[in-house]
Amino acid sequence: MSRPRSREVLGVLKRDGARGLAQRAARVAYRRMGAADLENPLDFDNLTDSRGLKLVVPDRRPAKGTPLTIGWVSTPPAPGSGGHTTLFRMVEGLEAAGHKCVLYLYDRYHGDPGRHEQTIRRFWPKMRAEVRSVTDGLAPIDAYVASGWETAHLIASAAVPTRRLYFVQDFEPWFYPLGSHHVLAEDTYRFGFRAITVGPMLAHLLQEKYGVTAAVAEFGVDTGIYRLTNPDRRTGVVFYARRETARRGFELGVLALREFHRRHPDHEIHLFGDPNARVPFPATNHGVLRPAALAELYNRCAAGIALSFTNLSLVPDEMLACGMLPVVGQSGGYSEASIDNPYIGWAQPTPFGIADALSDAVGPDAPLPTVVAGSVRTTPWEVAQRVVVDVIEDEVYGY
Repeated sequence: MSRPRSREVLGVLKRDGARGLAQRAARVAYRRMGAADLENPLDFDNLTDSRGLKLVVPDRRPAKGTPLTIGWVSTPPAPGSGGHTTLFRMVEGLEAAGHKCVLYLYDRYHGDPGRHEQTIRRFWPKMRAEVRSVTDGLAPIDAYVASGWETAHLIASAAVPTRRLYFVQDFEPWFYPLGSHHVLAEDTYRFGFRAITVGPMLAHLLQEKYGVTAAVAEFGVDTGIYRLTNPDRRTGVVFYARRETARRGFELGVLALREFHRRHPDHEIHLFGDPNARVPFPATNHGVLRPAALAELYNRCAAGIALSFTNLSLVPDEMLACGMLPVVGQSGGYSEASIDNPYIGWAQPTPFGIADALSDAVGPDAPLPTVVAGSVRTTPWEVAQRVVVDVIEDEVYGY
């Protein structure tokens, strides 16, 4: 190693420690080995084009009321995944209605399906669906439900006679900058699948941009878990810190919390979602929390940041149910259409905008936790499940 390079390495080690040096080495190796290829969510052979799409669609089933077999195509879930939790709730709703469900997992990195199934059975024990791998092929069953843009391409490219639906939880083109992934995700809304959105924000977007009419499965709140247990006034704030999920606004939240800490050093800052997240101010990182532990944390704190730029998340309702004040980034009216609650702090999505809203939420004029918890909508998830059941049955039976 040359002397200049040695001095550079020693300088990094002195300034950033062994972790910083290892990060730089990994970054260099990532670039030199072309590891960016692994970021492509699909193989080229699985991609399709709405302009040349010819779907094989069977006739309607005349025997209304007979059990259906529904395939749900999804990426493998990680513990604590909110999107998978919502999807699996819908699977449970179909099962409760007497239908058979099969979960087809698409793993771009060809992980062991048995390992993924162990995760599913451990963290979502109520779901009984059989678990298969997409690599084993898609069977000609009554209907398939795509759960994301990658799985929409998979279902579209599969030459099986089936009804195709799309369970939309985020406006996924916004996951990416303008480029290949953005337009490939956008094109899935032109595939002609029957669409169901979680909340009205996405239904408005699909209608406005693509002329797609979608059924709306309203957000539910699990008040059996997320409920008020501490009616006292509290201190401290919470942030869902997910570095690798751009739509969660990690950097923006960190900048806002740094300013908030400067103004309110007496308030403890709590992070959850990523055990390795590091921030430039004192904070307690709780890592990945199960729902019951998360509800307990919410009942300790006064307010929290709930950023989600591609759809409203479940977090604001869950915070409200526990007596917390959520601070949510404004989205030009889209997110605001999905929830109407006077105790949400709609903030301009800038560091100072969010810090200002957090400061208001912990101020002396903030409402009591009992008042906040009493304002939460009490829509159970069974309402959304009923919508999904009705739409799938209508698509297959043809009422």
